[in-house]
Amino acid sequence: MVTVVVVINVLISLVLLYVAWRVWQLKQKLAFIADRLTVYERNTHAALSNAPKNIYTGQQNIHNLRQGNQGLQEQIQQVRQIVSLLFLGRRFWGRSFSRRGYQFSKKTVVK
Repeated sequence: MVTVVVVINVLISLVLLYVAWRVWQLKQKLAFIADRLTVYERNTHAALSNAPKNIYTGQQNIHNLRQGNQGLQEQIQQVRQIVSLLFLGRRFWGRSFSRRGYQFSKKTVVK
């Protein structure tokens, strides 16, 4: 009877030893994962810590570019109006000379 109890206790001890070994392995894996996640969190924090300042700076730069662009758009509009007036004047000037009988022809140069 004592032998049976000792054998059962040894078997229980072996099973519990195996369970303890597996728990220890699981603890090692969890510690490794936790360390990796800590490293990832530090790297992410380092990369994103300046993000709000960089976003604000980018917004300011875009605002400044848009302000400068508005002035350029006005200048472009003025240049377009001037060119349109020049073309209109050229068209009118060409018609007035053609009515009077003036003809402008290209001169050819013979060598």
